[in-house]
Amino acid sequence: MRHATIISTGAYLPEIERPNSAMFERFGEVINKFENSSGIRTRFYAPDDWATSDLAVEAGKQALKKAGLQPEDLDLIILGTDSPDYITPATSAVTQYKLGAKNAGSFDVGCACASFPTGLNIAAGLIATNPNLKYVMVIGAYMMHKLSDWENDVMSFFYGDGAGAAILTASDQPGFVASSFFADGSYHKHWGIYSGGTYEPASEESVKAGRTKVKLITPFPPEVNHEGWPARMRELARNGHFDLKDAKLVIYTQVRLNSIKLVQETLGLPLEQAHWVMDRFGYTGSACLPMAFNDAMEQGKVHSGDLVLFVGSGVGYNQAGSAFIMP
Repeated sequence: MRHATIISTGAYLPEIERPNSAMFERFGEVINKFENSSGIRTRFYAPDDWATSDLAVEAGKQALKKAGLQPEDLDLIILGTDSPDYITPATSAVTQYKLGAKNAGSFDVGCACASFPTGLNIAAGLIATNPNLKYVMVIGAYMMHKLSDWENDVMSFFYGDGAGAAILTASDQPGFVASSFFADGSYHKHWGIYSGGTYEPASEESVKAGRTKVKLITPFPPEVNHEGWPARMRELARNGHFDLKDAKLVIYTQVRLNSIKLVQETLGLPLEQAHWVMDRFGYTGSACLPMAFNDAMEQGKVHSGDLVLFVGSGVGYNQAGSAFIMP
């Protein structure tokens, strides 16, 4: 039986830093409040002439190098982002071209911060059922600062640029264990970019009014994550027939450290089981889970045989979970 397994990871963090101290000068005391809640102390921006695909390529190159592979070895690229290069064509196709993965097909996943676990689940299913697929790259990439009014909107506190990637292949040993999916579209007008699509095509008026920029319209109730994440974790355990205490590492959406602490406490699990990077990287949206996973890998927190869980939660809202045993 074919199983999908993760054989390498990569990540890219751009070099232009915007620490909280710089934001405090512009927005004042609210920055300290955000820092205490989120744990975010800084964030990094890509150069003005970069697009999301450029971040994705850099993360992909690192994952390929670690796996000892060449771009032409890839059969498929699945890219998750909600800050695409264009409305159309797909950012995955641009990434495929820039990376030089001339033998790979590609498609985008647009589930915001739930995109990476969604992409992992899709890749696992495709590998298990398609003998022609040997190497699949799943990327999460984010450049939301460029789609925000980052100089004037205090919510730009959360937006950092970055990308993370993982390469999956087929194995006769267990790798992929379980998936979990959930959505509640009644929240679709809470946070997003609301002009530039078919609902409201971009116009001179909508640009001047700022509706082509990302905006928080209505805050999400805390229960979305504080109850949703435990629900996704329990679903993963039920679907995969394992005990949550057996997981060696849990990667949640990297938006608020206090949320991670609360969810782990709710589940009766040690905080040490979780890993976070928002304090050093900022909130990198669609990229935050693979970036955190790569960081944990580089710190030696992941070993062969470890059960690793991913839970992502994105605006819309979408939630997804994925469970893997590491080779």
